[in-house]
Amino acid sequence: MKSIPHVISWNLTKACNLLCSHCYILADNIQQLDQTNTNLSDATSSQHTLNFNQMQCTTQDTGDELDTVASLKVIDEIAELNPNLILILTGGEPLLRKDIFDLSRHASRKGMMVLLGTNACLINDDVARKLKDNGFSGIGISLDSIHPDVHDSIRGMKGSWKSAIEGMKACKMQGLEIQIQTTVFKKNYDEIPELVAFANEMGARVFNLFFLVCTGRGQDITDITSEQYEDALKQIYKLHNQYEGTMLVSAKCAPHYRRIAYEMNPESALVKYYSGGCPAGTNYCRITPEGNVTPCPYMDTSCGNLKEKSFEEIWNNSGILKELRESDLKGRCGECEFESMCKGCRARALVTTGDQMEEDSWCDYEPGKHGGKKLTFKEENTFGLDKEFELSWSEDAKKRLGRVPSFGKGMVIKRVEQYAREEGYSEITPDIMKEAKEKMAVDKKAMFPFMNLLKKKPAKNGKIEWETEAQERVKNAPDFVRPGIYKLMEKRAKEKGYKVITSAFLSEIRDESMQFASRRMNKLGFDELDMEAFDTAKAKTKNKKKKEVIDDIKDFLAERNVKNTEIIKKFQKYLSTETDGLNTSKK
Repeated sequence: MKSIPHVISWNLTKACNLLCSHCYILADNIQQLDQTNTNLSDATSSQHTLNFNQMQCTTQDTGDELDTVASLKVIDEIAELNPNLILILTGGEPLLRKDIFDLSRHASRKGMMVLLGTNACLINDDVARKLKDNGFSGIGISLDSIHPDVHDSIRGMKGSWKSAIEGMKACKMQGLEIQIQTTVFKKNYDEIPELVAFANEMGARVFNLFFLVCTGRGQDITDITSEQYEDALKQIYKLHNQYEGTMLVSAKCAPHYRRIAYEMNPESALVKYYSGGCPAGTNYCRITPEGNVTPCPYMDTSCGNLKEKSFEEIWNNSGILKELRESDLKGRCGECEFESMCKGCRARALVTTGDQMEEDSWCDYEPGKHGGKKLTFKEENTFGLDKEFELSWSEDAKKRLGRVPSFGKGMVIKRVEQYAREEGYSEITPDIMKEAKEKMAVDKKAMFPFMNLLKKKPAKNGKIEWETEAQERVKNAPDFVRPGIYKLMEKRAKEKGYKVITSAFLSEIRDESMQFASRRMNKLGFDELDMEAFDTAKAKTKNKKKKEVIDDIKDFLAERNVKNTEIIKKFQKYLSTETDGLNTSKK
């Protein structure tokens, strides 16, 4: 199989608004503030926007970094080699690039799936809207603890946890897919299950646990032990199964994960369908801010500079990359049964031994434990297959296939065509793709995270989408209230420029409505919610429809024999609080 890039991680800038203790590129904090006096949580939302506008302009003409013209040229060169790869734009903090939206828009138009790797502290509603409108398919957000103080200590900035959560919510409101990225340390090692649960609660589609490679500022950090590493991977595998169908849980920079999956379940899809091991230099690479191409973000060895050579020339001719593709591994890695699905981390081998082909010392596995015979894969079950059509595909089917990243396209073609043959179809249409996808979803051995891309995209008619959890909550409301809730939520979503109604948004507008009702009750002279308050409100209004609704509410409440204590507590809080002290929108 010819080696082509399926994923490229591009560090657009070294500039950053945080000062993370484990930063592999030694990113520069642009504010250069005394960290003891820096507190993002003190900022108002208007200051938050102002900070973005100020910071966004700081990286123009920053020394050796590729400028806009050069960066657009690099995107064109990448597209010549593979227009359907995944392009991760990261940093530093990529939102500090003034041209970030020019680059994402250009890459997206070329056919790439563009992802943003960010700390999310600079994302507000306006920025999230721009991300959505300028070609970003998903946002990877760094979150290292469910405890704000722990996350802030790792990220080097007070208030960074709160800002990241607000940025995450803004992205969700725009319908952007969220990935939560956690780097595991000794200080957050015990939080792994809670972090995954929190990611699921936040509506993330993916949770990735990253394992530190001690480079950059992280080179002096004491890592978790190899025993903890093995245990963390076992936890991730169990959590992967627990959240299957809801959220993809995975491990990154941990090629041994496949071996762990095999030991826990030899029939796991992670074993059957994910081959190739560490992707560094084979179908993955990194571009530095200065334009150097390296095998991965944790490997500083330059394979060539994009100011001097084209991307294709570097990718095809670099001796460093060729050596990685030949996979002539040394030590235990070369003897291991799991070589084809693991290969060990090439960055750790390089950092610890100076040789990228040496064994990965972080792995405690001794080859031979599982018989010594090297495990192999059926070609049709291997990611990265060349795209080959054996059956006829309609143009609409090919367009839908175009949304599948290149690393999985060949396998999807084979699986869909296999289904078509079994069912007696001679041409692949979107409907047949949908049928094949549904069959694959039933067959857990063939479930892949990108299969949802075969679904039809929602019509771009301005219609507000509802998340399932939000819809289920509204269904629990009384019949006479439900239509009003739908109408209010969609109206408020349009006013705020949101495209998706989430459960969190439902709670936000509910609380605003409760505050409004509390103020009205205070004006009527009541300091608690009782039936007399409804009678007074009915007497005050002349609107016939409102009188009917008040009667419906009274009848409904009269039939209830269990108090909703949480709702009562909220109303009591709002009724006893000075209105000026409430966090209330102008409307």
